[in-house]
Amino acid sequence: MFLNTDWMKDDEIWLRLDRTAPADPQKNWVPAYHFSICLADGSVVGHCDLRIGHNRNLYYGGNIGYGVDAAYRGHHYAGKACRLLLELARKHDLGYVYITCNVTNHASARTCEYAGGRLIAVEDLPEENDMYKEGIRTVKVYRFEL
Repeated sequence: MFLNTDWMKDDEIWLRLDRTAPADPQKNWVPAYHFSICLADGSVVGHCDLRIGHNRNLYYGGNIGYGVDAAYRGHHYAGKACRLLLELARKHDLGYVYITCNVTNHASARTCEYAGGRLIAVEDLPEENDMYKEGIRTVKVYRFEL
């Protein structure tokens, strides 16, 4: 199920595979890759993940998640990581992926646009959603055609 990820790098960053997670049907979770975003010298600047599959949870939560440490923001590291993750998603024949962000997270919305996403909806989260339980009520949904 999981593919080799040694190729996941560009001229500035590389994605170090930290772990994979199998599907958990009871929680409605799909298999996932979890990476550290690293600079060429090995410095870790953030993290990202790719969830392999499609379901209602992923429409609201996205197939791709990311975060960049505050000291390293402003260099498009998250967007560059997303582009690499999109290539991995293509290798899994997903056809499309979603990335979502809180409507108030303007930096994340810019990352989605930088990576080539198309805003398709602004959605209120259902009460049973984990992000809703964390206090997020509305997300922007970006779709990426593979």
